[in-house]
Amino acid sequence: MTTAEGRFFTETAALEGSKVIVTTLNGKIFTGTLIGINPDNMSLILGDAKERSGETAGRLLLIGSTIAQISASGKFFDLNELAQRLEKVFPRMVKTYESQGFIMVMDKVKVSRSGVEGDNTTALTRVKSIYDRYMSEINA
Repeated sequence: MTTAEGRFFTETAALEGSKVIVTTLNGKIFTGTLIGINPDNMSLILGDAKERSGETAGRLLLIGSTIAQISASGKFFDLNELAQRLEKVFPRMVKTYESQGFIMVMDKVKVSRSGVEGDNTTALTRVKSIYDRYMSEINA
């Protein structure tokens, strides 16, 4: 995999959990939360999906070959931005593993799009607080 291909999939994965607007090749427009994406064929699943006509679906599977465009309708999860915030509180103790999609704080607390994991420590509580604040900002 080339660097450009790796970056493409990293950026695409960063949209997971974000509000997106999807336009299909036949001109239909859907909005919803990107729940999952298959990098092999670019098929995706939207949660709380709505079509421009007003029709709604709890979950909507869109086949990759029918998708013309995907755009973020708001701010999306940015691993590096979150790492910078954590670095302010934990100087020189934050490592970003962008290609794997996570951050390690003090080699004890793992942070990813899906949450915060680690031993029940003071550091975990502080990291979770920063993570929760960041997530509330991007989901506003």
